Amino acid sequence: MRLALLVMSCLVVACGGPPVELASKAEKLTIEAPKSKGAQRLVIDATGGKLEFDMQAPVEKIRGRVPPTAVSGEIFVDPTDLTKTTGLVHVTLSELELFQRTAAAEGQAFGEETKNETQNAHARQWLEISPDTPADVLKKKNLIEFSLREVKDASANDLTKLTGPERKVTFTATGEFLLHQRKATKSVKLEATFAWAGDAPTSVTVKSVEPLEIGLDEYDVRPREGFSKLAAKTLQALSPKVASAAQVTIEFTAKSG
Repeated sequence: MRLALLVMSCLVVACGGPPVELASKAEKLTIEAPKSKGAQRLVIDATGGKLEFDMQAPVEKIRGRVPPTAVSGEIFVDPTDLTKTTGLVHVTLSELELFQRTAAAEGQAFGEETKNETQNAHARQWLEISPDTPADVLKKKNLIEFSLREVKDASANDLTKLTGPERKVTFTATGEFLLHQRKATKSVKLEATFAWAGDAPTSVTVKSVEPLEIGLDEYDVRPREGFSKLAAKTLQALSPKVASAAQVTIEFTAKSG
């Protein structure tokens, strides 16, 4: 027993912390059926969506983004009870772009933001969406999804009791987050602004209040030199330059369809 504890302690020290449990394997997510007869379907507008992430390391800051056309999906909202909201958001990574700011050493000033093509190529290798990825695998790995299962702590649950052409609420959304063909339950704080006409919403704009932290290890996103080929350097070895987690934010507008 003492030997086992000693071995585990050595592994923790060597790896920089306790081992991270991998998220469950999954190819895609499903949308939960509307929870009420009064649920209204709103479709995400493919011209105005936005997903970005930041990774802050001691000597390198990385910002990633996808174009508005990469965000799609639908949500079902019961205006009288937001706790019955369900939805499914899709994001494709085919046009992912990374930008970086670097510092000569920890504690020194960061330079101007630039786009490094080599870094972008490496990111695609890590995510297994590089040109050498088999087409059938690429189609699956190229997808990020969030399936909304639960809304809680809403600032208002019944939109019909609010007034005006714009009705804003904040809440915590809980559901499954899919990345790199792995899924795990996550919660994120969101703000929703509903455009209102008559007795029903015509659209809603949803945006992050706080970033959603996604651990790279948890989703098996790690240094690779090509499809399915792990690099010699681990994520821990690259820690001064590469953060172990991405802070993800999203914004989109969904319209009555």
